[in-house]
Amino acid sequence: MAEKYVYSFGPGGTDGDASMRNTLGGKGANLAEMTKIGLPVPAGFTITTETCNYYYANDRKYPAELKAQVEKAMAQVEKEMGKKLGDDKNPLLVSCRSGARDSMPGMMDTVLNIGLNDKTVEVLAKASGNERFAWDSYRRFVQMYGDVVLGMKPEKKTDADPFEELLEKKKHAAGVHNDNELSVAQLKELVTEFKGAVKKQTGKDFPTDPMEQVYGAVGAVFSSWMNDRAIVYRRTYGIPHEWGTAVNVQAMVFGNLGDDCATGVALTRDGALGVPGYCGDYLINAQGEDVVAGIRTPLRIEETLAKQMPKAYDELNKIGTILENHYKDVQDIEFTVEKGKVWMLQTRNAKRTGFAAVRIAVDLVTEGKISEEEALTAKRIPADDLNQLLQPVFDLAGKKAAAGSFLTKGINAGPGAATGEIVFHADDAEKKWLANPNVELILVRRETTPEDLRGMKAAKGILTAFGGASSHAALVSRQMGKVCIVGAGELNIDYEKGTVTVGGKTLKEGEYLSIDGFTGEVFAGKVETKPSEVIQVLI
Repeated sequence: MAEKYVYSFGPGGTDGDASMRNTLGGKGANLAEMTKIGLPVPAGFTITTETCNYYYANDRKYPAELKAQVEKAMAQVEKEMGKKLGDDKNPLLVSCRSGARDSMPGMMDTVLNIGLNDKTVEVLAKASGNERFAWDSYRRFVQMYGDVVLGMKPEKKTDADPFEELLEKKKHAAGVHNDNELSVAQLKELVTEFKGAVKKQTGKDFPTDPMEQVYGAVGAVFSSWMNDRAIVYRRTYGIPHEWGTAVNVQAMVFGNLGDDCATGVALTRDGALGVPGYCGDYLINAQGEDVVAGIRTPLRIEETLAKQMPKAYDELNKIGTILENHYKDVQDIEFTVEKGKVWMLQTRNAKRTGFAAVRIAVDLVTEGKISEEEALTAKRIPADDLNQLLQPVFDLAGKKAAAGSFLTKGINAGPGAATGEIVFHADDAEKKWLANPNVELILVRRETTPEDLRGMKAAKGILTAFGGASSHAALVSRQMGKVCIVGAGELNIDYEKGTVTVGGKTLKEGEYLSIDGFTGEVFAGKVETKPSEVIQVLI
């Protein structure tokens, strides 16, 4: 009997479950589990971690059996979703995402909107009744596929991003600031210009065959298992290289079809401080990457979603309770609301700070979800995370004295206090730290990307102008125990000049900055710190 490399999930039949994370990866196992317990999950299939290991052991080639198994699984997705890949009447679009045994947020690659071409985009526009949505999805797809699959993503800080340059030029010419302000005609022009950039840089035309696009994306995701940031992350957190990653191919649902659509990332409890209550980030009329990439500062679920989408908010709360009771742990949930209907795209045990880990463990015991013995295991409170409770905090007298140096306030995403020299680029931060391991740095970015991981490790704190509590900067900072503030929207960061300006005050690279991860406050210069409350009590 041929080895099974592909496992399907969907209402019509699910092959795996949560116990199969070694084979299906964490994401694939949880997608199968959510489907089995009756939650709304778009149909899809998972290509196993064994396929990844075969891919690397055989000069990046696939097992002979894979093609037939993928075709069979794709046919099942088409049947369940009532759409067909590449169809000229009702085209199916799919996403392609990684999923290792242990969560590695943002370290590997994702491709959305696979299946779009010059024919299907017109059909999608007609079927959805929303021409702008169709062409915006196509524009996003060409850019993401070019970056991830065709290798056009900038590798150095001095490299230009051809897609971003074209996009900024188009917005400037149109006299608009945001992507969603571009007209349908301008989006059509962008798609043509993006394809021209692909041809110019790769020497090849952009692929139009949907199955070719699928296999290109699958190969890119497997290849991303061995990219630099993924290797650095695995070394940092003790994840074996031989585990490999699974790949999840799933029917697309859309949060960018209109104002009754949304996308977001929710936590069943706060990941920074452990406070109970459903919280997180969302954007109306957007796709998921807009939230996690941190390129836009999102809305807060706990503040406004109940008013904007009361039915969706109630359903998400119920789903969050079901998942937390099922997994006996805080869940990090990715969701999309399409025309008012909630779809679940992912759940996983949430990353949390040491502060949050202690409170959450105590609360789960009090609520009868776990035993005292379970609460004290390394899985719940890793020993290294307790170091975060010993981090210094700002002295109240020091903060009062620094009141005149207050610059701005953002979203507190990683608790603690940090003071250090401003550095704008991750590779510069790493170089400074390698030259002097005692150097104190604050990495200041418009937003962080997975490529910034080395610099984030070197910095004492991270400050971003955009993004929310579910952005890459916030998520990785929580796991690392770094002081972090995101979404400080008043910051005007000029990478070329090496300056950050806010409220008429300009600071240069190398000058000191202080950030309070408990309150979200940002100060120019140094603010005096004092030992943590734990140290004060013990000593």
